[in-house]
Amino acid sequence: MRDPAVPTPSVSKVPEITLLFWVMKIIATTLGETGGDALSISANLGYLVSTGIFAVIFAVFVAGQMRAARFHPWLYWATIIATTTVGTTLADFADRSLGIGYTGGSALLLALLLASLFVWYRTLGTVAVDSVATPAAEAFYWVTIMFSQTLGTALGDWTADTAGLGYAGAAVIFGTALAVVAALFYWTRLSRTALFWAAFVLTRPLGAVVGDFLDKPIAKGGLNLDRYAASGLLLAALVVLLVAFKQRAASRVH
Repeated sequence: MRDPAVPTPSVSKVPEITLLFWVMKIIATTLGETGGDALSISANLGYLVSTGIFAVIFAVFVAGQMRAARFHPWLYWATIIATTTVGTTLADFADRSLGIGYTGGSALLLALLLASLFVWYRTLGTVAVDSVATPAAEAFYWVTIMFSQTLGTALGDWTADTAGLGYAGAAVIFGTALAVVAALFYWTRLSRTALFWAAFVLTRPLGAVVGDFLDKPIAKGGLNLDRYAASGLLLAALVVLLVAFKQRAASRVH
């Protein structure tokens, strides 16, 4: 029998936050940019139709993730990819087709992200990633991620285009910001939860500008790589990491 005096771990349905997690997150967000552009631009489906297709895929994977009894690495990362592809086309649709612009889109999405985190915290008392073990926490988690992925695309475009830094310059900015967050994690006692969400948000614009750098025309500062080929290589890299490295679910002791 278990000793009631000994705390028991509550296993969540998301992975432990390790270096592997961040490497895979950046690859997945880059794939989201090239994959979203492949469907909306290369396949000429447009932002609205592409968003509809990716939204259905996203809904299917989120439903599967929430129905699962435990953490499944393949299902989790498929859902992350779904959030980042739909985030790409949704942000592009709002910024370009609706004419909101990168500045307006980034401001709106930042407000939605902060509102999601606020409501999540007020409802469940924590937004820590290792607490994602109930349907309510999962629902907040995926809504928050959806907003962060969409914000990342708009923010990346704003930095590269509106601020005039270009794709490489924007990548340096967001990479440096991530390094600062990492330094704060190792050398300060700032909230680990706040630092996690800061890093999670920053990886998305980093992936967005790297994806744009890979597939945009040379005249616009990109490498003009084929979007389908780039997406295939990024997906292959994720598959290799999933096969080569075992991931465990995050857990917290109560």
